[in-house]
Amino acid sequence: MQKVVTENAAQTEAFAAQFAKGLQGPVVVAFFGGLGAGKTAFTRGLAKGLGITADVSSPTFALVHEYRGEKTLYHFDMYRVETWEDLYATGFFDDYETGGILACEWSENIEAALPENTIRVTIERGAHDTQRIITIEGEGAYENYGD
Repeated sequence: MQKVVTENAAQTEAFAAQFAKGLQGPVVVAFFGGLGAGKTAFTRGLAKGLGITADVSSPTFALVHEYRGEKTLYHFDMYRVETWEDLYATGFFDDYETGGILACEWSENIEAALPENTIRVTIERGAHDTQRIITIEGEGAYENYGD
């Protein structure tokens, strides 16, 4: 387990960009944290670290955005996923099979479907409005990915 404290969204993105450099797909980066915690900011950083230049936005209404760079990043919003049928409809399993990096917001809703090699990223508010406490767990999560 690795714990990191960032002071603002820019630091969160910079940390995530460095973290992304060692990611090898297929892998799910499963986000846990409340509304406004910084899940999309972390995903913007992942995109930068993967050589993606597109503007990254929350996939709230589309459910998934696909970004291509040195590696493909699939950004999911699982907030409204309630059943296995809903999950299949998002393309989650197909996208995983492509060898991509899957960044999944609201992973609480798909916990039973997360693969064994999932990297769990919990983001919590810190001592002030912009500070974030980021906890990363998974098989060698931080040691093997980036730095």
